[in-house]
Amino acid sequence: MTSVKQGPLAGLRVLEIAGIGPGPFCGMLFADLGADVVVVERIEAGADGLDLGSVPIANRGKRSVAVDMKTAEGVETVLQLVERCDALIEGMRPGVMERLGLGPDVCLQRNPRLVYGRMTGWGQHGPLARSAGHDLNYIALSGALWYSGQPGEAPLTPPSLVGDVGGGSMYLAVGLLAGIMNARAMGVGQVVDAAIVDGSAHMMSLLLALKASGQMTQERGQSLLDGPHWYNTYRCADDAFISVGSLEPKFYRELREKLGLDADPLFDDPYDSRAWPTLREQFATLFARRTRDEWCALLEGSDACFAPVLSPDEAADHPHMRARGIYTREDGVLHASPAPRFSATPAGRPGPIPRRGEHNDAVLSDWTGG
Repeated sequence: MTSVKQGPLAGLRVLEIAGIGPGPFCGMLFADLGADVVVVERIEAGADGLDLGSVPIANRGKRSVAVDMKTAEGVETVLQLVERCDALIEGMRPGVMERLGLGPDVCLQRNPRLVYGRMTGWGQHGPLARSAGHDLNYIALSGALWYSGQPGEAPLTPPSLVGDVGGGSMYLAVGLLAGIMNARAMGVGQVVDAAIVDGSAHMMSLLLALKASGQMTQERGQSLLDGPHWYNTYRCADDAFISVGSLEPKFYRELREKLGLDADPLFDDPYDSRAWPTLREQFATLFARRTRDEWCALLEGSDACFAPVLSPDEAADHPHMRARGIYTREDGVLHASPAPRFSATPAGRPGPIPRRGEHNDAVLSDWTGG
């Protein structure tokens, strides 16, 4: 029987074709919020696949069906599940699902109300559509990597959050939900083309607004959000790090007061970009005199816009994070709790991680009556 789930998406059925990266994360988000997410996996792991570890957190709360999609029987099994679901998630290169006999035309013929979500880096069309790539490449091309790093240095390689998760998974989730709403109103499904180059470029909109108003320059380290001494990270005496982000004048005044710099004329004009390199050095010297905990004791909880830079394990133990229950441990593994939060239909704890093919019989019985 279908397990009883709670959350705002309870009752929604999502079929996910197993992959790596943003597609599974999107499926996890749906599962976290109560949807019945069934992930279709290979009977055995592919020999050329990337081993992302023995604890696939992105599969939590899902049910697993193992199918050989290179056989007619396997394809028919998937299509039977397609008939019963609200949305499908796939992250193959363009053309792969069509070659398997599971492309959007076939699936929409079996289920006209289906919202068929396609997750790729480059998108379904364009000169690069069939090329390999990863998060770093997509955000490099879209412009989202440009402001990462210091002047005169190569851009920093960020963790796969800006592209895979921010520009990929989240845009796919919004697209699927919008498509489902439209299908329920109009009775017709559609294809959602979620490309990381599209999403990460769209995420640039606030920075593009600053650029249009002259507040973001072409050069790194010369703009409001990547150059000032008051919007940066600093090393402390114990080699830990802190962050300050005192963007508005009233917050900058409080930071100066807390640091004992309110009477120093050197810090009078926070928006003079010519002085930023010197003032960053001044701040670096100042923050290096005390430990991170000492700076927390002075600045945390004030309006100076301050936070320590924490590792995930440290973050899980921070009083604010503990009070909100932002992290949890399941079977000894650190998880981030479902987000966002809902007052009337709260999500439950993260669901268990299924074994490959664990739910073949249950899902086929629940969804197809077979």
